[in-house]
Amino acid sequence: MKEPRFSPIEQDELDKLTISVDVLGVTEAIDSMDKLDVKRYGVVVTKGYRRGLLLPNLSGVDTVEEQIAIAKQKAGIREEEEAELERFEVVRHY
Repeated sequence: MKEPRFSPIEQDELDKLTISVDVLGVTEAIDSMDKLDVKRYGVVVTKGYRRGLLLPNLSGVDTVEEQIAIAKQKAGIREEEEAELERFEVVRHY
């Protein structure tokens, strides 16, 4: 599958790669961002047909507010718009 966000991997880059697979758990509707923890839970934001997802424990994402803002941006939801929230856990395999 072609990934439009990144250039193809070059042969000389292969020995520098670390490959991991994240298995997402079941999403759970939440009624408050107080029920999120950026280190433990990923977030899904939904407004109508627009939906954005952000994994947990990402470098540079230190607050729940940042996590939600990035997920909203990915979904095309303005930051000031209300959105439904769901959370999920991830199991990372290396």
